[in-house]
Amino acid sequence: MMRSTSSFMARLLEVARDVETTLEGLLSDEARSGEIARPSRLMKALRHAALGGGKRLRPFLTVEVARLLGQDAPGALRTGCAVELLHCYSLVHDDLPSMDDDDLRRGRPTVHKAFDDATAILAGDALQTLAFEILADPATDPDPAIRADLVLRLARASGLGGMVGGQMLDLAAEGRYGEVRADQAGIRRLQAMKTGAILAFSVEAGAVLARAEGPEFANLSAYGQALGAAFQIADDILDREASAEVMGKRTGKDQQKGKATLVDLLGMEEARRECARLVEQADSAVAPFGDKAEILRQAVRFVVERET
Repeated sequence: MMRSTSSFMARLLEVARDVETTLEGLLSDEARSGEIARPSRLMKALRHAALGGGKRLRPFLTVEVARLLGQDAPGALRTGCAVELLHCYSLVHDDLPSMDDDDLRRGRPTVHKAFDDATAILAGDALQTLAFEILADPATDPDPAIRADLVLRLARASGLGGMVGGQMLDLAAEGRYGEVRADQAGIRRLQAMKTGAILAFSVEAGAVLARAEGPEFANLSAYGQALGAAFQIADDILDREASAEVMGKRTGKDQQKGKATLVDLLGMEEARRECARLVEQADSAVAPFGDKAEILRQAVRFVVERET
């Protein structure tokens, strides 16, 4: 499989820097219009959770899809930052002792370790609500219908029928509630909800901002779904093969907890073949865009080749 190019990596880093700068502004201590105050300890926890780490893949997808379709306005970056804040909230809550009970995230103490459980819960809550505030702000797009569409899509992708529901299925698949271990269809559904839905939204958000419709939107949506599925399988492979030092977090935990993964069900080699199949599926979805979609082709390869 062709590896991601240096030009792709340079663009990924460029967007990541833009995201970091924008997030720093959004997470400043200064209270905004309509706010009474921003508690210092809470803001420190938010910055600990959201700044200084991560590949920023989700905002990258939003920015690059919008760019592909001729939309290079600041709203794409703001929308990408909203997705990133939503993603960071999910990590803060996933790391809690009642969930995955992790001590490290991106090579640093998790929020509940650096602060405490209560602060971590509130930090996650604040990151989530700020994400929706950004999408609803006219600064993201002047058209209220576009903003409403983004809010609705992110709510569905992140809520009970998406990421949160997927996390519930994941906990059940560990055997916490006496339920039967998931079969292949159940695992694919769980992963599409827990991980895939937000990645798919990241792609669709760029299309929404660019006013894409019909086959154009459908093709990009299919690309996002394939990329999301490939991401989760690659993540499961990394959990087995990478070291905690490289990953910046505890590895091997899924197997220890008895979590249901396609790596367990299919075996390592078949899981790798499934990743390759999904890359081809993503490529086919963006084929109608021709050479303009090369950066999206590179993105799905990066997802399955990454080492962290």
